[in-house]
Amino acid sequence: MVDQAQLQDMDAQQLRELVRSLVGQVAAQDEEIARKDREIQFKQARIDQLSHEMAVLKRLKFASRREAFSGEQRSLLEETIDADLAAIEQELEQLSPTPQTEQQKNRPRRAPLPADLPRREFHHEPDISSCSCGCTLERIGQDVAERLDYTPGVFTVERHVRGKWVCASCKTLTQAPVPPHIIDKGIPTTGLLAQVLVAKYADHQPLYRQEGIFGRAGLAIPRSTLAQWVGVCGVQLQPLVDALRHELLRHEVLHADETPVAMLKPGNGKTHRAYLWSYCTTAYAQLKAVVFDFAESRAGRHTEAFLGVGTNHAWRGKLVCDDYSAYKALFTQGITEAGCLAHARRKFYDLWAQHKSQIAEQALAFFGRLYEVEREVRDLDPDERRRIRQQRGVPVADALHKWLRLHRQRVPDGSATAKALDYSLNRWAALTRYLGDGDLPADNNWVENQIRPIALGRSNWLFAGSLRAGQRAAAVMSLIHSARLNGHDPYAYLKDVLTRLPTQPPSRIAELLPHHWRPSSIPA
Repeated sequence: MVDQAQLQDMDAQQLRELVRSLVGQVAAQDEEIARKDREIQFKQARIDQLSHEMAVLKRLKFASRREAFSGEQRSLLEETIDADLAAIEQELEQLSPTPQTEQQKNRPRRAPLPADLPRREFHHEPDISSCSCGCTLERIGQDVAERLDYTPGVFTVERHVRGKWVCASCKTLTQAPVPPHIIDKGIPTTGLLAQVLVAKYADHQPLYRQEGIFGRAGLAIPRSTLAQWVGVCGVQLQPLVDALRHELLRHEVLHADETPVAMLKPGNGKTHRAYLWSYCTTAYAQLKAVVFDFAESRAGRHTEAFLGVGTNHAWRGKLVCDDYSAYKALFTQGITEAGCLAHARRKFYDLWAQHKSQIAEQALAFFGRLYEVEREVRDLDPDERRRIRQQRGVPVADALHKWLRLHRQRVPDGSATAKALDYSLNRWAALTRYLGDGDLPADNNWVENQIRPIALGRSNWLFAGSLRAGQRAAAVMSLIHSARLNGHDPYAYLKDVLTRLPTQPPSRIAELLPHHWRPSSIPA
């Protein structure tokens, strides 16, 4: 600050500069205060939203016992609500950290792990044996934390022993820090967490079935506990899925498709149709990744939101998809449509399989010749792929187009044959766009293959009437299926990622993505 004597010694110019400087400082402080106020308002709004959602879920948790659900539906509903509650609590903790002492008061006492389980000890001691004052440290005790580990069919216990060392001179206590863990003070190892996630989202085993499997292995873990682990892991893994989506949207060509899943409505015990959307790179792309997005409906706004349509960072590329109307709005906003040759062929195949139609048989012969070209160019570079397509594929496509128009004039409107012909004729430009672009695939089969495993687990898709459980499933499955696309064992991948995630800097989160990941034991 400037005192009175200094002010008297200043000339007018210096005073004006001082005033401008002080005004600038006040303006900067006002801007910082406004920014913090907006941040507080945003966090408080999010806290209120999560608190309301938690109250609704708790009400559903107790109401579910009275509603007329089947035994399996009740189990799935209860485990999903428990997972949702754990996820909300994790988000609330991140938004408004509670002092550790208050957290300990509210945390129930955990039963000790069974004494008959095998145990492995891990010792954590200080790196140095001398105090900062120069004296030698003396060991005066230890802290022991036990975590439950699991390999298929066998439980073991990891005993983490942290010795306590004290300096006899200055009484300074030294102890190795607690190793960071994905669930703070939780009993499961990352191996057990990875097992639960892979079993639920890759092997389609609901938590009540896993509870029985674990019981046969020697320790029945309550499904409510398993659900809490799943909920917390879903929150912790979400930044990784966001980073995977960001890298996916950097590619010019993407596949998109959607598949229905049953979503349970707790209010009336019935289900309604929700959708799991799938977006992935092509088989030709260097990046092998798939990202699932769960939505309550099949409306086009969901794919617009995923692709960022209407924002400054909207995706602008070529989208390989079927003829579903939800995609149509995208093609008026800078996105190029690429059709699916397999869908067009399927119309004629169904016609031939049901009625042995000669027209359909002739059409299938044309499609067969186009796919012969695709088998030949599958492993070539884009330029060579485009050259051969132009040389051998274009003449076949031109002949097919002429054949389609000729036969369309001969069949009556509204017939099954007319519908099959119209599907190809109305989408001809999109269906043949791949012939002039070596980076485009001929069909959407690649993404359909990524969705197909989901059909095996439809009995696992009964949610608690909220988006949270579906979005959590979509997030974990994005990582699991992307790991498989890159040749990784999903269990090994998730175990390593969950181990490293607590200490991974946000700026290096991409290192844990499936296409970049290397096991921590092997130098990158």
